Order: sequence, then structure tokens, then C-alpha cells
Amino acid sequence: MKDILFIDACVRPESRTRYLAEEVLRKLDGKVTRLDLYKEDLRPLDLDTLSRRNELSAAGNFEDPVFRYAKQFAAAEKIVMAAPYWDLSFPSILKVYMEHISVVGITFRYDENGIPRGLCSADSLIYLVTAGGPIYQNLGYEYVKAVCEVFYGISPIRCFSAEDLDVIGADTECILGEAVQKIREAVI
Repeated sequence: MKDILFIDACVRPESRTRYLAEEVLRKLDGKVTRLDLYKEDLRPLDLDTLSRRNELSAAGNFEDPVFRYAKQFAAAEKIVMAAPYWDLSFPSILKVYMEHISVVGITFRYDENGIPRGLCSADSLIYLVTAGGPIYQNLGYEYVKAVCEVFYGISPIRCFSAEDLDVIGADTECILGEAVQKIREAVI
């Protein structure tokens, strides 16, 4: 049974993105840990926090609570991430979370040539996104994919999406249904 980490960056209680994520979670076999980013005490790293984190990291002391998100992320065997399409990427809370998990010595390291090498256990990451309009370029997904593959060593990174949900005349249920069908048919 796999340890699955569900990272929820959906602000709305009736989130369509979370709806798709729940469909993915129903398909997976494992113990799910739910991390609702809006219920966490996540703040951007300021000078004091970053300095303290860097000191602890340089000393190899990763027991401080400042590393809890990085350690949790690195230990997960599969990751599901739900983030609606906001302002060409994702909600800012997800970027703050990514700052907290990007820790040399926990989620990645640099080899002798300065090349990042992943330290994460996950065999894949599934990214869910919905948008009221069209997604011309999914910069949020592209960012997560690049960081996870290059730095954290997680691959494959898959994306399931539903867009144009708020376009006048759109059949929202049909669009979501098509996304759900793709999830059900996918090998994940």
C-alpha cells in the first residue's frame, strides 16, 4: 500500500479541481494524507526564516519543524496535486508551499558537477487543474513539472484538466465528465 500525498491548493469549498482530484484518489490504492494548503500556516520565506533554515540545513539538522513539508513531500510514494488555473498559473499558496519543500538535503541534492539530483520517493505526480476559460499555456503545470523532474527526481508528471468551464453556453457537466472519463481510462 502506497503513501499518497494529496496537496490541495483549492480555495473554494465546491472546487471543480478538487472534484477531479477526488476521482484520481478513488483510483489509487494507498493511504492518503490530505494537505489543505489554505488550512496550513504557510507564509513566504522571509529573511529570518530563510537564514534559520539555511543554518540548520548546512549543519545537517533537519529535525526543526521548518522542514516538515519538505520531509513529508520527499517521503510520499505518490503525489496528487490539485491547483486551479489562476492568473496564468496557480494560486500563490502553492508557490509558497514549493518554497518550503525545496530543501537541499531533503528533496534534492547537487552532485559533484553541480547538477541537481532528486531525493524524493514518489514514483509519479498527478496534477489536476480546471479553468473557467481556455488554458493557452499551462504555466503552473509546466513549472511544477520542471521542478519535480529536474530537482526532485519525480517522473512521470501527468496533468488532467478541464477548461472553458465558465464560458457562456458551455456544458460544464459534459466538460467535467470528459475529464473524469480520461482519468478513469488512464493508467495511474
